[in-house]
Amino acid sequence: MNDINITVREATREDTESIVRFQQGMAVETEGKVLDEALLRDGITEIFDSTQKGFYLVAEVNNVVVGSLLITYEWSDWRNATFWWIQSVFVDANWRRKGVYRSMHDYVVNVAKSRKDICGIRLYVERTNTIAQQTYKDLGMSHSHYDLYETDIVL
Repeated sequence: MNDINITVREATREDTESIVRFQQGMAVETEGKVLDEALLRDGITEIFDSTQKGFYLVAEVNNVVVGSLLITYEWSDWRNATFWWIQSVFVDANWRRKGVYRSMHDYVVNVAKSRKDICGIRLYVERTNTIAQQTYKDLGMSHSHYDLYETDIVL
C-alpha cells in the first residue's frame, strides 16, 4: 500500500476486456472451470445494458485496471431497502495484498452508507479461501448465520 495510488471507479464498457480476463482467471483459479467466453462476455455486457441488474467497479493503478468486482441487488422486504451483493471479485495476482480490494471495498461501503435505499452489503466466499475470509473479517464484515444452497442450471 505504500505510495500506491489506487483509483476506484464505476466500470464502463471500455473495461469489458479486463473484466472478461479477470472472470476467466477467477473461474480457473477458484473452481478449475473454463468459462464459455461468449456467454461470459454477454453476461458482462448485460450489466452495462441493464442498470437494474447491478454495476461493476474497477480499481486502477497508473491507468491500468488491476481489479474488479460486481455489485448485484437483493430486495429486502423486511427492511424495505436493498442489499448490495459483492460478487465476481478479482485482483490481478501482481497486485494482491497491496490494498486493491480494500480500496474497492471501502468505496462500496462509503457509497452504500451515503444512500438511504441500501440496507447492507453481503458476499459469499469459497469455504476453503481462508485468505479472503480473513480479509473480509479485517474489513469489519461478520460471518452470516446463513448457508448458501443452489441449483446451477447453466454451468
